[in-house]
Amino acid sequence: MSFGKVARRLRRACGKIMTTMTGCVFCRIVGRQQPARVLYEDEFCVAFEDVNPRAPVHALVVPRKHIATLNDSRETDDPLLGRLLRVAARVAGDKGLSGFRTVINTNAEAGQTVYHLHVHVLGGRTMRWPPG
Repeated sequence: MSFGKVARRLRRACGKIMTTMTGCVFCRIVGRQQPARVLYEDEFCVAFEDVNPRAPVHALVVPRKHIATLNDSRETDDPLLGRLLRVAARVAGDKGLSGFRTVINTNAEAGQTVYHLHVHVLGGRTMRWPPG
């Protein structure tokens, strides 16, 4: 499927994308109200360096649309969720990573501290299993 076709599908699925959560640090970054080292952005998401890195490469990919947790996503968000993963792979490639880890923490029990859905992209060192 072409990027144009995917973009049209995303636009229909997401509707008008708003960042309305004024207290959300990621919404402020997306809205350029707070600085960040942006690595990639398009009309659906923004990727930037984590301010508290856990690996030599640690980026976050966030949707422009505020979704608090993965549990709060809806079936209509499926194209956006897929886009987040594709952008995560692109960011990893741009950073020269052939192997990397993607992580989505959901709620406090899993370590989520910012309640705006985000994908961690970690690499640049050997990852161990199990994590955490």
